[in-house]
Amino acid sequence: MEGFAEGYQFFESVAGATAGAQLGGAYVHTIDQEIEELVKNLNAFQGFATQSAQLKGDIAEFWHAGTFNIDAAVKGSGHRAMVDRSHDFASVDVSTNFGKDYGSKYYKTAQASAKAQATIYQECYKEYQAKGGTASYEEFLRNRGKGYVDPNTAIYADQFRLISSDQYEEAKSWLTRKIAEEGSKRPELVARYQNTLDMLEKKIQDGEGVSSIELSKEEATRLAEIAKEGGITAEGLNLTTEELVKLEHIMSQALKAGLTAATISMVLKVAPEIYKAVEYLIKSGEVDEEAFKKIGFAAVTGAGEGFIRGTVAAAITTACTSGLWGEALKNVDPTIIGTVTTIAINTMKNAYWVATKKMPSREMALELVRDMFVSSCSLAGGAISQTFIEIPVLGYMIGSFVGSMIGSFAYSCGYNAILSLCIDTGFTFFGLVEQDYTLPEEVLKEVGIEVFEYEEFEYPKFEASSFEPTRFEAKCMELPELGITFLRRGVIGVSQIGYI
Repeated sequence: MEGFAEGYQFFESVAGATAGAQLGGAYVHTIDQEIEELVKNLNAFQGFATQSAQLKGDIAEFWHAGTFNIDAAVKGSGHRAMVDRSHDFASVDVSTNFGKDYGSKYYKTAQASAKAQATIYQECYKEYQAKGGTASYEEFLRNRGKGYVDPNTAIYADQFRLISSDQYEEAKSWLTRKIAEEGSKRPELVARYQNTLDMLEKKIQDGEGVSSIELSKEEATRLAEIAKEGGITAEGLNLTTEELVKLEHIMSQALKAGLTAATISMVLKVAPEIYKAVEYLIKSGEVDEEAFKKIGFAAVTGAGEGFIRGTVAAAITTACTSGLWGEALKNVDPTIIGTVTTIAINTMKNAYWVATKKMPSREMALELVRDMFVSSCSLAGGAISQTFIEIPVLGYMIGSFVGSMIGSFAYSCGYNAILSLCIDTGFTFFGLVEQDYTLPEEVLKEVGIEVFEYEEFEYPKFEASSFEPTRFEAKCMELPELGITFLRRGVIGVSQIGYI
C-alpha cells in the first residue's frame, strides 16, 4: 500500500508537467504542419507550363491561405483559411471557418484588378451573348445556380476582394474616382464600385489579430517561377519556427498549458481526499468537517503546483522544439522535459527544506534517487501505452500512471532489501544509509548508567531538613533478579539504522 501511495503521489506531481510539455510540443508541431502544408501546396505547381505571369494568381491564393493559417497557429487561434479551387461562376477562391470568403485578382495593373473585382452580372451576361449564347438573362442565372439578381449587382458582392499589396492604394483611388464619376452619369452603377471599395483587402484577416502576409504582384510572379521548379522551402520563405515563434508566443502558450496542467493536478490531488471523505461518511454516517478542509487545501496546493510545473515545462518545450535554443534541441521529447522539470522542482523544494533544517540532506538525496527511478519506469510505461493508445496526452498518461505504480513498488521492495542488508552488514550504501551505533537511552538506564538530560536539568533547591527520630524497621532479604536484554539493530529513522 505504501508503494501505491508513493507511486500515485509521483504521478500526481509529474502529470501536470507532462501535460504542459506535451501541449507545448503540440503547439510547435501545429505550426510546423501549417508551414509544411504551404510549402507542399506551392511546390505542387512544379512542372506547370503556364506562364508565371498567369500562374501568380493561383500562387497568391495559396500564399494568403497558407500564411494566414501559419499566423493562426503561432497565435494559438483555431481560425483557418482554405483554397477552394472551384471554377464555378463567381465562386469563392479562399473560404474560411470564421465567416469570411475571399475572391483574389492579381492582374497586370491596379485598375485592371479593381475593375475585375467590380464585375457585374450584366457584363457577364453580355460576354455570354458575345460568345453565341441565346438564353435569357433569367435562364442564364438559373444555369449558374443563381436566382434573380439585379444586373447591376457585383458578382462578388458577398466576398472580400483580395489584390496585390502594391496595387492596393492605387485601386482604392481608382474606385473612388469611378464612384464620383458614375454618381452624376449612371447612379445605378455606383453600388458596384462602392461595394468593391468597401470589401477591398490586401490580406486575409479575421479581426482578432490573425492575418496573412501581404504579397505584391512581383513577389507573386517570383514565387510562381520558383514553384514551377519545385524549389519552395520554408527557409527561403523566411517561414520557420525559429523566426515566427517569439517570446510572447511562448509565454502565452505556456500560460494556457499551465492552466490545463493545474486542472489535471488539482483533480489528481483532490481525488484521494474525496475518497477518504466518502469512505468516512459510509462507515460513520457523518460528514467529517476536517476532511472537507483537506479537500479545499488539496485543491489549492494541487492547482498551484500543477500550474507552476505545467507552465515551466510548456515554456521549455516550446522554446526547444521551435528552435529558439538551437537546432540540437528541436527534436527533444516533451515527456522527458516534463519529467525532468518535475524532478528539478521537487529537488528545489527539498533543497529549501534542507536549508531551513527541516529535512536532513540524506533524505533529500534519497528522494532524488527515488524520483529518478520511478520516473524512468513512468517514461517507459508511457512510451509503451502511447504505441497502443494513439490519443495525444491521454495515451501517454495511462501508461505513465501504470509505470509509476510499478516503479514505486519495485523501488520500495529494493529499498527494503537494501536496508535489510545494511542492518546485517553495516553497509552504508555509499552514504545514503546512516549507521548509528549509539545505545538507546532505555538500554543505558537499564544497565545502570545515569543519563544526563541537559534539556530537563534543574538546579537543586536548598531545603532545611527537619529532625525526626530514627525508627527501627526489620528488613526482609530479597534475592536479586538477573535481567538480560538482547540488543538488535533496525530502522530508527529515514535511511538511519541503529539499536532498537
